[in-house]
Amino acid sequence: MENQRQRLPEYLKRGIVDSEKTKLVRQLLKNYNLNTVCDSARCPNKCECYSKNTATFLIMGNKCTRNCRFCNIESGNIPPLDTEEPLKIAKAVKELGLKYAVITSVTRDDLPDGGASHFAEVIRQIRLIDNNIKIEVLTPDFKGNKDSIDTVINAKPDVFNHNIETVPSLYKKARPQADYMRSINFLKYIKENSNIITKTGMMTGLGETKEELIQTFKDLVEIKCDIVTLGQYIAPTKQHLPVIKYYEPKEYEELALIAKKLGIKHTSFSPLTRSSYKAFDIFCEN
Repeated sequence: MENQRQRLPEYLKRGIVDSEKTKLVRQLLKNYNLNTVCDSARCPNKCECYSKNTATFLIMGNKCTRNCRFCNIESGNIPPLDTEEPLKIAKAVKELGLKYAVITSVTRDDLPDGGASHFAEVIRQIRLIDNNIKIEVLTPDFKGNKDSIDTVINAKPDVFNHNIETVPSLYKKARPQADYMRSINFLKYIKENSNIITKTGMMTGLGETKEELIQTFKDLVEIKCDIVTLGQYIAPTKQHLPVIKYYEPKEYEELALIAKKLGIKHTSFSPLTRSSYKAFDIFCEN
């Protein structure tokens, strides 16, 4: 379609900011051989976050066992787990002086527990360094394995995030190896088996309708999901799914009002919102 390769609107463009702080974060990540989703997923907010001494750590490598068509993280050639990574993450968190750490990962369907025990060990190592640091985890679906979910629940993160990403009708196109109801039930299970804050993130612009978004909000209210983020999908390359629509900022404001009226307690909706963007601010509001 002709409108599938539209020019990026000005409100989605972010300038390149380089400072001593951004250099510090990059050097620290290099020293510990750590990955961030900021780099791997080409997040438009990377420079802003780095300048504030924050980053979302990407654990278990930077290659994924799945191949979602919206995501810039590569698949294939999966490396073995780095058993020293949890301690490296904890040391990096300490050196950055973080009060709030966000830990996410690639999907590791090759591992028996999907990497849940690795998440738990990262949490444990950070707690050993400073038990006052708040921790948010953003995990894959672990194929719906409840034992894996329990492993992370028992490690007691402050926020347990799992992104549903898009509406059900677009899963086959955007997330062929995932399942909408599996993700919904994943979030539901956390809420029913812990007092941990639950969170999920979604994208707009892949071809969803307003009615589909509203129904998804209703599904999230039904499972008592505490925090929902919504931002504009930006195609990383021409080989990824095209953008069908760029939403205007005012449309996000309207959708946020609808979501809150439906019963979602906390929303972060804007063109540049990403799942971990300003995560500490959102947590403080909860």
